[in-house]
Amino acid sequence: MEGTTVYVFVINGLQKEVRESALKQHPGCYEALPASAKAQIAANRSWMSKL
Repeated sequence: MEGTTVYVFVINGLQKEVRESALKQHPGCYEALPASAKAQIAANRSWMSKL
């Protein structure tokens, strides 16, 4: 899909693609992101809340 951010994690030795909107469904993935990615997610959520 256009405009979708997908993060790639290695979980139990397997590559897992997780969409930004599904990070809460994968415990530990959000916490593993660097601060810059977390800031971008916060900005995206702020922007979306204004629509």
